[in-house]
Amino acid sequence: MTRSRKKTPIVSVTAAESEKDDKLLAHRRERKRVRDVLQVEADPDVLPHTHDVSDPWVMAKDGKVYVGESLPEKQRRK
Repeated sequence: MTRSRKKTPIVSVTAAESEKDDKLLAHRRERKRVRDVLQVEADPDVLPHTHDVSDPWVMAKDGKVYVGESLPEKQRRK
């Protein structure tokens, strides 16, 4: 496994390492809204969705792109 390579060379379109902080805040906001809704109304059909609370376009990464064989060998390692 030390020499395993990515089968599909797809990389993120940004200099950010991860979206961990953005995702933590988004899920925290979602859980808070779910708790608030459940205190008022017990109907699970009106619960907010993740996309109602946060916008994925505002997060640190702007998506991913296929780079094909142009990715250097060192970056293809997992």
